[in-house]
Amino acid sequence: MATSDTISSAVIEVSDRDFQQTVIEQSRRVPVVVDFWAPWCGPCRMIGPVLERLAREANGAWILAKLNVDHNPRTASRYGIQGIPAVKGFRNGQVVSEFVGAVPEPQIRRFVDQLVPSAADTMAAEGQRLEAKGNLAQAETAYRHALRGDANHPAALLGLGRMLFQQDQFDEALATLQRVPMGKPERREAEGWIAKASFRQQAALSGGEVEARRKLAANPDDLDARLALAAAMAAKGSNREALEGYLEVVRRDRGVFRQQARQSMLNLFTLLGDEHELTKEYRPQLAMLLF
Repeated sequence: MATSDTISSAVIEVSDRDFQQTVIEQSRRVPVVVDFWAPWCGPCRMIGPVLERLAREANGAWILAKLNVDHNPRTASRYGIQGIPAVKGFRNGQVVSEFVGAVPEPQIRRFVDQLVPSAADTMAAEGQRLEAKGNLAQAETAYRHALRGDANHPAALLGLGRMLFQQDQFDEALATLQRVPMGKPERREAEGWIAKASFRQQAALSGGEVEARRKLAANPDDLDARLALAAAMAAKGSNREALEGYLEVVRRDRGVFRQQARQSMLNLFTLLGDEHELTKEYRPQLAMLLF
């Protein structure tokens, strides 16, 4: 077992005194697996060597920190340790995964694999860094590279969708953003970009605001033109006028135009958010007309 003076090695000992620096702060740079154990614990002696071997095999991809719960009760209490061995994976200062008990080596390997960033994770993070710096072409390349390694990577799909939207490539942006997996944290942001891209796409297909207004001036009953004008307003951020336009279509029609207007209003509510004043104002109006 390694000692605390080999802090850069794959396996280290930690204590109450240095846990914040050695585990929490270090996990912001590289994942840290903490093995809460005690010398008298038979199951601890079963999985301890497995963890140590896997840590050394990882060659620095993650670090194993061993904490003797008998000697360090403060940290054990802080993390609610009631049974040992207890193993927790730290990343970016937080516990992101854990297990308790002497589990088989294949399960330990899966635990570690899920904790350590994949090549796709690394490339998606690089894309986010480049995007934040305004290097959009390089960010797009990084996101596409990540997706070659993992075609369903949520962060890479979301990032690429943003890049395509900013290049007015709305068809590909929509197709990419709609692939962000349901239930992932990135999906909520993706829904907002999907709504934006849909409005831009609809506005472009209909000829834009000027053409829609021309058609409506010639025929106020042209519901297709009303939908087109509402989409053009949503695309440029005139959200109240867009919602009024869609609501008028819902009032006038009982068929396919109503369904299109209803879905567009729901998309705009998603884009604005549940707490936005326009969502609170127009959602009840839509519900009254529908029900």
